[in-house]
Formats: sequence, C-alpha cells, structure tokens
Amino acid sequence: MRKQFILTSLMMLLVVILAACSSGEGSSETEAEENTTGSATETTENTEPKEKQVVTFWHSMGGAGQEALNAIVESYNNSQDEIQVNAEYQGTYDESLTKFNAVAGSESAPTMIQTFEIGTKAMINSGQIVPIQEFIDADGYDMSGLEKNITNYYALDGTFYSMPFNSSTPVMYYNKEAFEAAGLDPEAAPKTFEEIIEANKAIVKANPNMKGFALQAYGWLWEQLLANQGALLLNNDNGRSETPTQIGWSEEEGKSIFNWVKQMVDDETFANYGTNGDNMVAGFLAGDVAMFLQSSASSRDVIDNAPFEVGIAYLPHPEARERQGVVIGGASLWMVDGKSEEEQKAAWEFMKYLQTPEIQAQWHVGTGYFAINPSAYNEQVVKDAYAEKPQLQVTVDQLQDTKSSFATQGALMDMLPEGRKIMETALETVYNGGDVEEAYTTAVDQFNAAIEKANAARGE
Repeated sequence: MRKQFILTSLMMLLVVILAACSSGEGSSETEAEENTTGSATETTENTEPKEKQVVTFWHSMGGAGQEALNAIVESYNNSQDEIQVNAEYQGTYDESLTKFNAVAGSESAPTMIQTFEIGTKAMINSGQIVPIQEFIDADGYDMSGLEKNITNYYALDGTFYSMPFNSSTPVMYYNKEAFEAAGLDPEAAPKTFEEIIEANKAIVKANPNMKGFALQAYGWLWEQLLANQGALLLNNDNGRSETPTQIGWSEEEGKSIFNWVKQMVDDETFANYGTNGDNMVAGFLAGDVAMFLQSSASSRDVIDNAPFEVGIAYLPHPEARERQGVVIGGASLWMVDGKSEEEQKAAWEFMKYLQTPEIQAQWHVGTGYFAINPSAYNEQVVKDAYAEKPQLQVTVDQLQDTKSSFATQGALMDMLPEGRKIMETALETVYNGGDVEEAYTTAVDQFNAAIEKANAARGE
C-alpha cells in the first residue's frame, strides 16, 4: 500500500513537472513574441522619425550663391526634425518664371519660388500666390526690423506680397593700381559722369592698352543711373500710386546717360562688352579696363580674384544732378497658392529662419548680397570680413545713404523685363557708334508702346 502511494505520488509529481516545463516553454516563446512585438511597437511609437513636411523651394542662384544657399538650407534641415526644405535650381530668373507659369495651379508647382524684383507685378497679377502679409499678420511677425531701403521696394500700399531675400545694388569697381599709375588718387574715386570722363583720359594716357570705363548694356544699370538722378522710370509715381501709362523720366534725364557714353566712345576710352557682364568682369580682372559698374553681389568674387587692389565706390551721377541713391535689385521669395496649410506654414518658418541675424551675416559675407536684417552687420563674422575687406562695407553704406523717394523705391509694372531689353538695344546702338538722338527716340517710343500693350492686355 505504501509502495503504491509512493508510486502514485511520483507519477503525479512527474505530471506536474512536465506540465510546468511545457507551460514554461510556451510562456517563454509567447513572452518573447510579446516582448519583441511590444518592443517593435514601442520603437515605432517612440524612436521612429516623424515624417517631415517637405517644402519645395525653386531658386535661381548659381555659382557661389548656390553654394552659400545650399549650406544655409542644409543647416536649417539639420536644425530641426519637422521640416525638409528641398532647394531646386531652375535656371535664370526668366527661365524659372516661365517654368512656374507652366505649372502654376498644379501639383508640380513648388511651395515657394524666388523671383526677381521686376517680376513683382507679374507674380501678383498671376493669381497664383498668397501674400506673405497673411502669415505676417497671423504670426505677429515684425518686419520693421528689416532694412528699410530694401523693404520699401516690396511694400505695396502697406502690404508685403513676398519676403525680400537676395538684395543688391550696383556699385563702381575700380583698379587702384591703374589710378596710381595715372596720377589719380586711388582713395578718391570719381563721383560724377564728368569726373569719370576726365579720369578715363588720364588712365588711357598712362596705359594705351587699357580703357578707362565699361558699362554693360544692361537695362537694370540704366534704370539705376536714372534713379540716382531722382528720375522716375514710369509715371504715376513709378506705378506705385496708379498703373503707369507712359515713361516717367524727362528727356534731359534720359539722354544724360546716352550722351555720357557717347562722349567716352568718341574719346576712345570706353570698353564695349555689349550685354556680356562676365566678359566685362574678366576684362577688368585682366587689366583691360580700369572702371566698371556691376552688382554689389559680385564684390566678394571680384576682390578675391583681382591680382591688384580693388576699390569700390558709389554709383556716379551727372554733375548737374544731386546724388539720390540706388534702387534695390535682386529677388524675393513668394508663397505659392494651392498648397496645404501645413506646407505653407513650413515654408513660412523657413522664410523667417533666413531673416535671422546669424544667417543673414553668413549670406552677406559669403556672397556680397546685403543683409536683409541689419542686425547681421553686428555679427562677428561680418566685422571680421570688413576688417579684411573694407570695400564690402561701401556697398552697405551706399544703400543706407540712399534717399527714400518714388525714384529710389523702384518701379512696378509687368512689362519691365521687356522695357529692359528695349534700353539694352538702345545702349548697344550708341556703343557701336549709333546716333544718340535716334537711339533715344526709338527707345522711348518702344517703351511707351510696351506700357500701352501691357495695359491693353489687362483691359486697362
């Protein structure tokens, strides 16, 4: 009996052990699966990166400008984990605008686009943009801290349609060594048309292989020389009070530029590079010409590459006219309509990032474009750059010395790109020995016709 009891107990114990082992193995596998599943779920919820909101940014920055922009975009993308900005080069401003018009209103359109300043009216009239004033108001963003002589151009009746970005004005570059060789003061560049004519003669006399002055046949430069006299490009306050109906400058103001160039051509002191600005800069660096006008955005590149000391001076003006200053050039950033609220808000965050002093300082020093936010000039990187290349500060001084008026605020109309081409043709005619009176009269007639045609196309 006792043996039977012991045997029964042993059998029961064996059943319990086997059951426990079976249960333990099953539990381990199940727990492992649960732990694995739970761990994966937990990883997905807690550590897997959240999908970023993508912002497609079309731009027209090439060369050093593109390198600087790409560095800024990369720094922004790495600074946070919610927004991914994809910067995509679209060619020149004209090419980019043509592409935009082809895809506007479709899914292929970008979130934001960089457009040159004379495309302002065309962008507004397109009906394919959202004024950034809506984001400024919703965010309580203060635009008053930005450079006034830049925001003046982009503020229309108190409304900002786009965010200023890369801004520049023309300046005069000159070869200090050539000035010294000609007996001219290298620290006192000519200020007037007349002074340049006289300096040219001294330069050519000292070096017959060098011309005195070059002016690219570029409508933007002609507009700047006009504005520096206080002259309007278009009537009705440069198109800021009402839609323009004709040109705004007087015959004396307009012809002064043509006659100035004609005098230099006749003196054989003028270097004719036509519309090719790259060749003009190359000619300056090679010592073929002593002075030229070009965008301040080229300043860093010209200074770094010249085998001689480069001087930078204010834009010249006729002796009979007081200097008024310059009109901002460059481009601004536009918010494209038809995108989701989240996508537009993400683009707005990036626009604000671009205006911070640190980023604007980096942009200014790296390219030569102005800092939209003047606080950037207090950054150490800018102070160091000015200490090394004091010419860079001259470009900023000229902008900040500009007298605010409708002339220096700049013109607004959708036909301005065509207007520039008209003036370029007229300038080239004079460069090649053509008659000033004929070239000027033809240009004025064509300019007025372009204004009339543009108004008719809009039913005005």
